[in-house]
Amino acid sequence: MTKVIRNGMIATDSQVFQGDILIENETIKAIGIDLSADGAEVIDAAGKYVLPGAVDVHTHMDLQSGKYRAVDDFYDGTVAAACGGTTSIVDHMAFGPVGCSLWHQVEEYHRLADDKAVIDYGFHGVIQHVNPSVLKEMKEIAEKEGITSFKIYMTYDFMLKDEDIFRVLKQAKEDGIVIAVHCENDGVINYLRKTYVEEGCMEPKYHPLSRPARCEAEAVNRMLHLSAMAGGAPLYIVHLSSKEGLLEVMKARASHQEHFAVETCTQYLTLTDDLYQDRQEGLKAIMSPPLRKKEDIEALWEGLHDNIIDTIGTDHCPFNFAKEKQAGADDFSACPGGAPGVEERLRVIYSEGVAKGRITLSQLVNYLCTNPSRMYGLYPQKGTLLPGSDADLVILDPGKERMLTHADMHSAVDYTCYEGMKVQGDIDLVMQRGNVIVKDNQFLGSRGDGKYLKRHKSILAD
Repeated sequence: MTKVIRNGMIATDSQVFQGDILIENETIKAIGIDLSADGAEVIDAAGKYVLPGAVDVHTHMDLQSGKYRAVDDFYDGTVAAACGGTTSIVDHMAFGPVGCSLWHQVEEYHRLADDKAVIDYGFHGVIQHVNPSVLKEMKEIAEKEGITSFKIYMTYDFMLKDEDIFRVLKQAKEDGIVIAVHCENDGVINYLRKTYVEEGCMEPKYHPLSRPARCEAEAVNRMLHLSAMAGGAPLYIVHLSSKEGLLEVMKARASHQEHFAVETCTQYLTLTDDLYQDRQEGLKAIMSPPLRKKEDIEALWEGLHDNIIDTIGTDHCPFNFAKEKQAGADDFSACPGGAPGVEERLRVIYSEGVAKGRITLSQLVNYLCTNPSRMYGLYPQKGTLLPGSDADLVILDPGKERMLTHADMHSAVDYTCYEGMKVQGDIDLVMQRGNVIVKDNQFLGSRGDGKYLKRHKSILAD
């Protein structure tokens, strides 16, 4: 059905202006003043912001992590995303069986997501070992599936060592593929975790001490150098959490290194390691990298203000506090790492960023919508409001206030890390491809409405 969004303050990554948006056949047909069409449904957005649907390129739906599985599948998780103003995700695949091909997890994730997701979705591949076959499959999967990014880890059971990281980067440079990297120094982390446990220091407060900021900074520095040595291989650093890590990024920016991007996440911009002081409640916030300190929060906001950081994701990976998280009740190192966040992101970043003057509204659009799309081959189909783009949008009322509480959330998980947080600005309506899928915090879409996104090359590969 034809629709007109009228009199809204339209926000893009470069400007905010009053106007109308005409929507036909799931796409934006025109943007202008006094637009109309015969029989069109008119939605009045006067006094409100009209934003592109947010794009979250860092989620973990239905993730199998060791003995535990994330409690949001691709239905529950994407309903939560939609209710938080996110209309597209690119999900990170879990590790597969030892020695499996890259295709194994591609097929598994289609089984998990197809006919469940309520918003549009894509996948990042995952590389857990390296051989000539794996290097060949990267290009095959990019061409056949539109999976033009793969993730590697510098820690955990299937981490890659520097030699294999370098081989992957060289292949990625040749094929125009982005390599997303979890940057932490595995050796130091394992030593510290083992030492704390042996000494009986097993409360949640030892989790951040076992993964200090310099572990992140060292690994970020190493990845940036490896990428440069591989000829400028396209690199995307996920979930930057610390001032120390940001300083390494700033060095690379100052040296004019190209073909890399950096993501931080909502939790690293708002929450501190004080949460770990509570022996029970602290389990909710066990994630890797861990929460840091106030000075890290302020440094990351400055990085966003100065356009040093490129995107804000969520790393949404929920485990129930009453069940899975209790595995860490007597030993923080046994707690599954991860927390929910896909529904909270837009409201929290608007309130803590735009409403508090830390970033502009256009910067918010850039970090939550446009840049994620550019980095991962979805632009201009997603992440922007332009004629020809998919009609994915959010109407946000800047005058509304809301208190975040688990009772109003849509994830299957049993808590939110933002319980009781008062936010300025709230979501009135969410539209995907011209269809209203959320209104007044009620989900109106249907299981399986999401379309699989075959992605093209990232701007990082140019």
